[in-house]
Amino acid sequence: MRRAFFAFAVIPFLFISSAFAGDAEIKAGQAVIDGQLKALLADDGAKAYSFAAPNVKQVFPTVDAFMNMVTNGYPPVRKPQSYAFGKVEQTGPGSIIQQVLIVGPDGKDYEAVYTLQQQPDGTFQITGCSLRASNSLST
Repeated sequence: MRRAFFAFAVIPFLFISSAFAGDAEIKAGQAVIDGQLKALLADDGAKAYSFAAPNVKQVFPTVDAFMNMVTNGYPPVRKPQSYAFGKVEQTGPGSIIQQVLIVGPDGKDYEAVYTLQQQPDGTFQITGCSLRASNSLST
């Protein structure tokens, strides 16, 4: 199933302070995630898809395929009641891992961990997302 591609194995890592990652990069990455989540809430599949990196678009080559994957595999991401940014890690030049704390449509807490990569044009795009239910979320 293609959902497995979008989720990635989270290797043990330490989230580090935003002092390591450039504030501009962090804000740019968060703006991308925020833009995609807002587009999903507005049912704007084309806009949500525009934030996906080429590796995601290769696996989900159409807006419909992408939206089906998100709708069926990531309901808390598709229709969050609320969300907030958590910890962040810069894993290399132009590479960010961002935790997003989500209250799903079912009222339960979730943790989404997004990976983002800076593209040749300087913008960040989402390369993957891992989602798990959470009993207690840390910020």
